[in-house]
Amino acid sequence: MRSPIHRRRFLALAAAVPAALRAGAGSVVTVGVVGHTGRGNYGHGLDTVWLKVPGARIVGVSDPDVAGRKAAEARLQAPESFADHLAMLRRTRPQVVAVCPRHIDLHAEVILAAIEAGVKGLYVEKPFVRTLAEADAVVSACKAGGVRLAVAHRNRYHPALETAVKLVAAGEFGAVREVRVRGKQDQRGGGLDLWVLGGHGFNLATRFTGAPVSCRATVLQDGRPAVRADVREGDEGVGSIVGDEIHAAYETRSGIPLFFDSKKGLWDKKEGFGVKVICEKATLDLRVDEEPLIHVVRDGGRTPLTSAGVGLPEPVKDIRSLVAGHLAVATDLLDAMRQGREPLCGAEAGRETIELITGVFASFAAGGAKVELPLRRREHPLA
Repeated sequence: MRSPIHRRRFLALAAAVPAALRAGAGSVVTVGVVGHTGRGNYGHGLDTVWLKVPGARIVGVSDPDVAGRKAAEARLQAPESFADHLAMLRRTRPQVVAVCPRHIDLHAEVILAAIEAGVKGLYVEKPFVRTLAEADAVVSACKAGGVRLAVAHRNRYHPALETAVKLVAAGEFGAVREVRVRGKQDQRGGGLDLWVLGGHGFNLATRFTGAPVSCRATVLQDGRPAVRADVREGDEGVGSIVGDEIHAAYETRSGIPLFFDSKKGLWDKKEGFGVKVICEKATLDLRVDEEPLIHVVRDGGRTPLTSAGVGLPEPVKDIRSLVAGHLAVATDLLDAMRQGREPLCGAEAGRETIELITGVFASFAAGGAKVELPLRRREHPLA
């Protein structure tokens, strides 16, 4: 788990964003937006957030789809639009690029092209990239170029998260017994759920467990053990996937067991999806993209946990815009660029999430055996 410095920076960010919005623009930062209508579009607001960030000015947008490009140009008040990202990078020379498509098959290509073009900040839709090899290349390129990259696991920026981490570390709820991540378990249950929604849970879970060191997975298809013939191409550009039901167990650096479960067709709106931190005296129930993000479950009751503490009103105003509206992420990214530090959810945190996802497929490829993490083979295990 991270140091108190991480918590102080987080809480300072939560306080600074509303103040920055009231204060208006400071020095101008130019932003280029990359979208792809029909192939992930523009994500969940990664494009429009820059219209609300003080000091940010959108200078161009790229989209191969003519109609989508024109609509984006108007929506983003962009002075120019382009059919491809390379032309946009050459012409507008943005300092920050938002890589918006939810389809991830072009993420690494766009990120590396932007770094080569001289950008200093990147905001990337989740899932991050398709393989650990791509993640390694991006992390290396960011380090070499002094580039700050943030991944859109926006719940990582919720002010209540670091309060929960501090309380758990202080023993407020007793020792942590295990942490469980559940996917949405809708029609994407199994391999696609692992990629598209499980990553949100993993990105929160490791704040409590630390990094994973091994993975052992059980993968099922139609209720039976999945076999190689069940491997298929996943939607949204994620590459090869397998299974409509997955149960994975991870060992972690802290010794706290971490689990992931997803079965197609079990979606229950009342349950939501996210993370359960199961402690001796209580369970922390984190519901991704819900507000409040965290409830403490004990003695038969559910009590909200805010950035101020258990059962206390949330002091951070307009928290939905701050978190779900990406303002916290965008503001932190610009601060990280100015301060020469990593964003709260940077490239290495994104790579850790890809490690957890890929570990499942690596265990399947190894016949369900335990595999050590980080994986030695960095290409896709099902390729």
